[in-house]
Amino acid sequence: LSNSEVQDVMFENLLVGQFNLRSTLINLIDFEIKQAKLGNKAKIILKMNSLEDSQMIEKLYEADQAGVEITLIIRGINCLIPGIEGISSNIKVISIVDRYLEHSRIFMFHAGGKNLIYLSSADWMVRNLSYRIETAFPIYNPELKKFVSDIIDIQLSDNTKARKLDGVTDSVMVKNGKSFVNSQQQTYKMIKNLRHPKKK
Repeated sequence: LSNSEVQDVMFENLLVGQFNLRSTLINLIDFEIKQAKLGNKAKIILKMNSLEDSQMIEKLYEADQAGVEITLIIRGINCLIPGIEGISSNIKVISIVDRYLEHSRIFMFHAGGKNLIYLSSADWMVRNLSYRIETAFPIYNPELKKFVSDIIDIQLSDNTKARKLDGVTDSVMVKNGKSFVNSQQQTYKMIKNLRHPKKK
């Protein structure tokens, strides 16, 4: 498609690679930056397999410098360096590799209290955002939003398989809390309980 043809394609809810995926994600980050500069709560949580796209990484650095709270769960390739003074001081990055091969991509933005959540097929790589027909879609149902948020909370509490990337060493095991938290096991139990609720 030509540039003019791409601009003529409109989507109501979907974010689609080659069309509005990259630009909408940038707009969502820009909104968090604006909120942070106004002194309001600004937060981004991203879960994906790979983070490689330089434009998106620079935008996350910009958001960090503005005061946006950023947490990343990156299973594989990660080209963002956390913990650089004045650039990425407060960006937290963890990687979880365990028994189950995870391919979920979840993008969460505080969005002024709207708590936007997108599920996606796209990693933040040049090929996914610019050259493929990858999609992201918003979750509107409050119960489903809570379900996804609960899964993310479990992953961020993992202290058995999670590794923290700090920009100095390759990775260090996350150690926190008095009890062991294995996010994959806990998520499995949570989903199993939805299908087969425990009898009261």
